[in-house]
Amino acid sequence: MAREQGTKSVAQNRKARHDYHIEDTWEAGLVLVGTEVKSLRAGRASLVDGFAEVDGGEVWLHGVHIPEYSQGTWTNHSARRKRKLLLNRAEITKIERKITDKGYTIVPLNLYFKDGRAKVEIALAKGKKAYDKRHSLAEKQANREKEQAVQRRLKGIRD
Repeated sequence: MAREQGTKSVAQNRKARHDYHIEDTWEAGLVLVGTEVKSLRAGRASLVDGFAEVDGGEVWLHGVHIPEYSQGTWTNHSARRKRKLLLNRAEITKIERKITDKGYTIVPLNLYFKDGRAKVEIALAKGKKAYDKRHSLAEKQANREKEQAVQRRLKGIRD
């Protein structure tokens, strides 16, 4: 059987970039059971309530919803179990040092397959206040209007 190449995105956490200031990101492997992999390959997962924590020198992913595999039997997994993340020791100690600061958390941004292996992109994040969110939306809107004005100008349409 030919080995898979490239990346295939399964789930993204778009709300995380709206709710948090992203400081740093890492790519981590996931320890999964067989029915979880089959469910992910079907493209079903949700990262909305997910977060990670460092416990005993290991990083664990909580709250990620991978639904039960429809053709699974009694060996099916539970949908919201905690899953171990695979990172090297230097990355774990770096993450552990950074989350001891007040207000930092680890959130999953993207769940995908890379060359046939399940990976998750995690980020060190600090929560945004309501006014930060409004500022981000206003900035995005201003950039969109600026791009539209440039496009109109290039097409020769006057304002």
